Amino acid sequence: MDYHEWEPAYEQILADFGFDRRADERARDVLAGLISTFDLGRLAFVHGARVVVAGAGPSLEADEAIETARAAEVVIAASTAVDVLEAAGVEVDCMVTDLDKNPETVERLTCRGTPVAVHAHGDNVPAVRTVVPECDQESVLATTQAEPVGPVRNFGGFTDGDRAAFLADHLGASRLDFVGWDFDDPSVDPEKSKKLAWAERLLYWLERRRGEKFSVLDGRREGIDVRSLPLE
Repeated sequence: MDYHEWEPAYEQILADFGFDRRADERARDVLAGLISTFDLGRLAFVHGARVVVAGAGPSLEADEAIETARAAEVVIAASTAVDVLEAAGVEVDCMVTDLDKNPETVERLTCRGTPVAVHAHGDNVPAVRTVVPECDQESVLATTQAEPVGPVRNFGGFTDGDRAAFLADHLGASRLDFVGWDFDDPSVDPEKSKKLAWAERLLYWLERRRGEKFSVLDGRREGIDVRSLPLE
């Protein structure tokens, strides 16, 4: 996705949450100063593949979710979904994270050569400064939700999970399947619930762009508030 296509949705997110664009840009610049350009050719195997996008919701621990991921051609996992899948013996091909939970997993994956899309935003600069220098820089794919600069990319998306889906789309995945997605998780706080609502909206936008129906949205589409999305 081109940044100028993404920017209208980004502006709506900034307004809805009261986020500061300048803070996102400062975080982006900090990350840019810590890493080199990631070779997207390392993820060429995603092109034409059926990709499972694993969210970190509680349903990921279900046997059906684990077996779906195990059978996938490619698995791109958000945050702690990596830990759940690896504990079940499922290999992850790429991790997507804003470093809010399991930095040791980020460091371990990059050091073994597994790409990790590390996201910088306005309130995670301390984690960026602490974690990224401990990683194998060649395995860090730097991302931002603001305008991309230098080695920092923007493929679209807001939460770790939907950013994983937008990344898979950018890389040319033939089909996206979803496990571990719990939009109505009662255990999350109000802000996280609001972020999940945005993830749902953005997946709806992405499926429209792809001409694909994501099963994770079945039975939910009519209730999605699409007024903030640039659907035309």
